[in-house]
Amino acid sequence: MATDEGAADRNAALFGSGSVSIRLYPHNELPATAIVDELCTQAGLALDHGFDGIMTSEHHGGFAGYMAQPLQMASFVLEERDTGWAAAAPLLLPLRSTALVAEEVAWLQARHGGRVGLGVAAGALPLDFAAAGVDQADAVDRFKAELPRLVALLRGEDLGDLDGDPALRACRDAPVPVLSAAVSVAAAERAARCGAGILMEGMSAPERLARLTRAFDEAGGTGSKVLIRRVWLGRVQSALVESQRAVYESYATPTTSFGDDETIACDDPDEMAERLAATVRAVGADALNLRVQLPGMAPEEVREQIERIGSSVLPALAKTWPPPAQGDPESADRGPAAREVVATVDVESDPGDLPGVVG
Repeated sequence: MATDEGAADRNAALFGSGSVSIRLYPHNELPATAIVDELCTQAGLALDHGFDGIMTSEHHGGFAGYMAQPLQMASFVLEERDTGWAAAAPLLLPLRSTALVAEEVAWLQARHGGRVGLGVAAGALPLDFAAAGVDQADAVDRFKAELPRLVALLRGEDLGDLDGDPALRACRDAPVPVLSAAVSVAAAERAARCGAGILMEGMSAPERLARLTRAFDEAGGTGSKVLIRRVWLGRVQSALVESQRAVYESYATPTTSFGDDETIACDDPDEMAERLAATVRAVGADALNLRVQLPGMAPEEVREQIERIGSSVLPALAKTWPPPAQGDPESADRGPAAREVVATVDVESDPGDLPGVVG
């Protein structure tokens, strides 16, 4: 639905090398109608101020500022905007039929070609499984079994009884590739073997995440390597950061260690751009997904940050962090970037993983 050449070029670079997207979360203190309106407003501000796309993620029962239906929210954003992409990332795959997820995504892609992303996760929060009436003990095994099938369906492959679906068949020419939200070396290697890229959560140090990108490359990974980072122009609200970390710790494994806070906060847009670029290079990532919102922040604060970061940090970042040119030795270290719409995946909890934590 791009309306001009520039918009078409922007959509073509989805999750490509140097792309920057933003994660949006609902303000659950508002009424439901106002929540949807506010998220659409924030999405519009982000896309108008230089962000390439929008991501939403899933938990149920109003948990800690997440959405119950992130794919539906993505569809709202797409209907209101002619450019930029929207992705439910992550959607909790074990709570749903894989075939039905693939059908929904394929038909959304049919409406908004080249602008639809999907994220799928194994999930870790007991509330989500209780709400869906699904046994959490089966989640990891089911996820492992269904991930390859989902990837194939969204490539228009191995459709079986679904071969008559026009939208799924169209994925043969316009596939929806998969990006795995890897939290361990094993997860990164699995993503590479599945033909997926990786999405790296926002709470680990660059040194740890660099091991994942290295493992991904060595396993033959060809997808994009996307890094989530929390950012704030100005003085970071430490109490809100600590409160959100406590939420993640409440359902992490006993062996999980989050380490120091990795929020990039400063007053100077140029400094933020430099720090983001340095972090991306240290990790070996080739795309960024930024988060500013935390539960407890007023909508006005989030909107202001989106505008300021989009108008001042992103232009500086584009100068500080250019994508490596074809044949550049750095590109061999970072790996090829996917330049299409992607799906995101969270995997099982290997020792040392941060299960279900992506923000």
